[in-house]
Amino acid sequence: MERATAGWLNGLVGVVIFSGSLPATRVAVMQFDPVFLTVARAAIAGLLALCLLLACRERRPARRDIASLLVVAFGVVLGFPLLTALALQHVTSAHSIVFIGLLPLATAIFGVLRGGERPKPAFWLFSLLGSALVAGFALSQGLTASPTGDALMLAAIIVCGLGYAEGARLARTLGGWQVISWTLVLSLPVMIVLAVFYMPPSFAGIDAPAWMGLAYVSLFSMLIGFVFWYRGLAQGGIAAVGQLQLLQPFFGLALAATLLHEKVSPAMLAVTVAVILCVAGARKFAR
Repeated sequence: MERATAGWLNGLVGVVIFSGSLPATRVAVMQFDPVFLTVARAAIAGLLALCLLLACRERRPARRDIASLLVVAFGVVLGFPLLTALALQHVTSAHSIVFIGLLPLATAIFGVLRGGERPKPAFWLFSLLGSALVAGFALSQGLTASPTGDALMLAAIIVCGLGYAEGARLARTLGGWQVISWTLVLSLPVMIVLAVFYMPPSFAGIDAPAWMGLAYVSLFSMLIGFVFWYRGLAQGGIAAVGQLQLLQPFFGLALAATLLHEKVSPAMLAVTVAVILCVAGARKFAR
């Protein structure tokens, strides 16, 4: 299979997995403290990653890679999960999912800054158009609804784009699953300590849906999704494959409506469809 095609397929699998992250987080933060949820999911995924690395007898990353792995940890292990968990206390998952349409632009920008990629000018036109549609939707909702939630989501997008681009750059040499695994293992000591510190006094009142949300974000959002995502970015290009994130709102809105019975307005659907249409043009001019 052609390397670029394989990259798009791996990236698509990653996007489908990530699409369940915000709905799962929304369910979990109804009963878990957002800080505990953030560190607990990282600790659980870190323990699984450690077992995986030991089982495969993977060599340790070079010293020069440690700083980059810490950047990835800041972006996708701590920053994005914590900021989105805090945001979801103020906005619905359906509303927050639309902000994911900004991720391709953030990832592409950091792909240029950190990955050395140079998309054609027309690429930026399509990417900016998709981002403008998302921003316009947020403004049309009247940010007075929850300016705090929207600000937290925007911050989450920025740090996530950095983590995606930095991880994809490393994946070219370390491999996709190795990057996220080593990132989680480096974060593990701190995350375990914080998980114990922020652990609730009792889990007696935690219902099954909250536990299922924690399980999903720990296993799929924090580990398995990144195995496919970083491999896809490394194979097909950070800016190009990153545009697949424009599909994430579509999958996420469907999950929010189906599983959480949240209202998905016609405006949300219209913006999502328009944003998705931008991915075809962006892909054509990504290289």
